[in-house]
Amino acid sequence: MERPININKERFYDVIIVGGGPAGLTAALYLARARYRVLVMEKDHFGGQITITSEIVNYPGVHKTSGKELTETIRKQAQDFGAEFVLTEAERLSMEDDIKVVHTNRGDYQCFGVLLATGAHPRTVGFQGEEENKGRGVAYCATCDGEFFTGKDVFVVGGGFAAAEESVFLTKFARQVTILVREEDFTCAKSVAEQARNHEKITVFTNTIVEEVSGEGGLNYIRYKNTATGEVTEYHGKENENFGVFVFAGYVPATSLVKGIAQLNEQGYIITDNSQKTSVDGLYAAGDVCIKPLRQVVTAVGDGALAATELEKYAASMQEKTGMKPDLPVSQNADSLKTGSNSTASISGVSNATDSISAGSISGASNSESSSNELFTAEMKAQLDTVFSRMEQPLLLRLYLDERSVSFELEGYMQTLASMTEKLSVEIMDRENKNSDAPCVRICLSDGSETGLAFHGVPGGHEFTSFVLGLYNAAGSGQALDSQIEADIHSITDSVDMKVLVSLSCTMCPELVTAAQKIASKNSNVVAEVYDLNHFEELKERYNVMSVPCLIINDTKVSFGKKNIRQILDLIG
Repeated sequence: MERPININKERFYDVIIVGGGPAGLTAALYLARARYRVLVMEKDHFGGQITITSEIVNYPGVHKTSGKELTETIRKQAQDFGAEFVLTEAERLSMEDDIKVVHTNRGDYQCFGVLLATGAHPRTVGFQGEEENKGRGVAYCATCDGEFFTGKDVFVVGGGFAAAEESVFLTKFARQVTILVREEDFTCAKSVAEQARNHEKITVFTNTIVEEVSGEGGLNYIRYKNTATGEVTEYHGKENENFGVFVFAGYVPATSLVKGIAQLNEQGYIITDNSQKTSVDGLYAAGDVCIKPLRQVVTAVGDGALAATELEKYAASMQEKTGMKPDLPVSQNADSLKTGSNSTASISGVSNATDSISAGSISGASNSESSSNELFTAEMKAQLDTVFSRMEQPLLLRLYLDERSVSFELEGYMQTLASMTEKLSVEIMDRENKNSDAPCVRICLSDGSETGLAFHGVPGGHEFTSFVLGLYNAAGSGQALDSQIEADIHSITDSVDMKVLVSLSCTMCPELVTAAQKIASKNSNVVAEVYDLNHFEELKERYNVMSVPCLIINDTKVSFGKKNIRQILDLIG
């Protein structure tokens, strides 16, 4: 018997897609074009794992592109047809009734059908010292952490596509790259393997496993074994020099959300039928989270399209059964669809407005004469206008600058933002103060009191969206929080100083930045300051940082990797 349920029209959808990679974005495009109300939830960044791939040359019909460009195009296509987007973490599913509920760290969302497109995350190998040295020399993302090993030796563990491709990428930084392949040969396409095998800076050892890594102040010892001959090799880094170990050993499916709900195989991948349906009515899955022989963008896109067409039928049947139909976004009307309008779909609520802003380049902001046209596309400016209109009070951007070019870049960027709204103003402190934290923008209330949020460097690249979210959260109630999490934030009575060390090229950093700043915006005892390590080399040495993101609490507790609000609160204690 169906239990009575109250419908929140603003958060009621035909389909909610959990995961914003190629599979989820494609499904959103198909569903929105068919005039169903669809929401894409993503906890990190839209685009998924493929965004760290700099070159894609095997996607049919596209001669050459990057993972970021390809997925951003799909996202914009879906948005043009009315798909909605929100950055939030799905924490639990309620699938028992006709109206399904997705419980998130920003409240509950309701729908008829759910598509799980959460993908997979890098797999650890388990050699001695791997866990203890994460962020201290053991890394899993060449794009994020490769620059930390410029001029140093690097070992790569793995023999698949990622290991071969990322090894070539790492030669841009490393002095020498050694690939340790467990199997008799690479397991990826021969053409990809040959690029690594034939590179002058790369050495390949097959039938080889890592047994141990260790070191003080970084890795300076690795022991590996040839399983065919039994030969054991011990390598010690050069005097006063450490090295890196990058692990590319496949992925673990992100299916924790449906454990105990849907049927999984022994490896944890979700089991679906030929139509991407799981063992639960109303729950479908697509992409790398599923059992499949080939994990490529093109197969993820195909999964997403197939799942979407099946969910169209399911949503239609549930509309008929329940007599309820979610309200479509205003712009998703017959006229705009018939004419093929490319106008951006209206964004319902500030959460979608802030979360769907593109992380654009700010290289044009070199001085205070820069115009907004040099920095932001028309779409980005429209989304910023929405955010500014929902800020509950004005803010002061207090700049601490020095004579470096990056300070002039920061000044131009902040002046341009402030010129777009009456909600922001800029105060420039004396350049002669030689503030060691410069360049820095501190977010203050209009009376000059500090909110505890600051960015050291220029918040471009992947940090653009997190900076805008910081402004929104500092200017009032901001993004909604689970009531228990909000209570836990307010319960912090001791002073907490958080430093978040990031790289603008890192796709994992924004989640940690946004979570830390949200906590600081809610509690005056907490400070969250973000540093672009590209401009603060001394912090790398002080905290022995070889991976981002890095969170430092009260200058003593150091933790690496992306984290949500709950995980940060647990660290704060």
